[in-house]
Amino acid sequence: MPFSPTSIPSLSGRVFFITGGTAGLGAGTISLLASHSPSHIYFSGRNAKNASSVIENVKAAHPDVPVTFLECDLASLASVKSAAQTFLAQADRLDVLYANAGIMAFPPGTTKDGYEIQFGTNHMGHALLIKLLLPLMERTATQPNSDVRIILNTSIAYKQAPKEGIAFSTLKSPQDGLGGLIPGGKWCRYGQSKLANLLYAQSLAKRYPNIKSVAIHPGYIKTDLFANVSFLTALPVRMMAAGQWTSVEEGPYTQTWAGTAKKEDLENGAYYVPVAKRGVLETAASKDEKLADRLWEWTQKELASFV
Repeated sequence: MPFSPTSIPSLSGRVFFITGGTAGLGAGTISLLASHSPSHIYFSGRNAKNASSVIENVKAAHPDVPVTFLECDLASLASVKSAAQTFLAQADRLDVLYANAGIMAFPPGTTKDGYEIQFGTNHMGHALLIKLLLPLMERTATQPNSDVRIILNTSIAYKQAPKEGIAFSTLKSPQDGLGGLIPGGKWCRYGQSKLANLLYAQSLAKRYPNIKSVAIHPGYIKTDLFANVSFLTALPVRMMAAGQWTSVEEGPYTQTWAGTAKKEDLENGAYYVPVAKRGVLETAASKDEKLADRLWEWTQKELASFV
């Protein structure tokens, strides 16, 4: 049965946390979830003004649904830790964590912690948040009738990662030499970060089988991620996406489905594409268990000082 917002069951008693909820797919997901009476929706982002608008919209339509904004910059691990601590001080359970936020096609640069900016934001920031919230999610998973999930937003751009998948030796640099003329450095670095999201879902499923962790590609959607991308930079994506664009309205559908569908309809560690369909992994790196293990171990070592 195709997914539609009306197929979402009651979310009574369930607590959700969505990164990047101030606009785009995150805000759309909040709106869809709020229609089905969750216990609480928390969301993070950098834009407090946009956050206020999201909260006002939810309150106007669903005044009984609590919605809380947590300021968080995923490009700063200190900011991520602070947001996690604020959340943990307020919440007594977490049923679904959406690693939704992200940046795309940025020029060479690094995060505040020295990681290539797309990898540092899209992977490292989320990895620390997940690590800090996992104990609460594990406790939630022991409750009666529990159904705990982690939904990581990847992208079909994982296929644009470098040949080795992840260039570990230069991750603590702008990686301005990564990627040739095609797909270009910006897309190669972005693809590397999205491959990391995909592999991390597999690693979480392997290590925390009591939590459903999946990766989803939301589709080719003209969200705010395209706002700062020049026409020439976006041209390869526009060519690949010809005839395959997902509407902005349907953009949040696959991730919303992944967080609300019957748990038997989700395979732990799997990859899903629009709308609510099992995807096929098309590169050797995306199916490389040793690479996934190496990424997991590398990430845990890097995050050790923040826990």
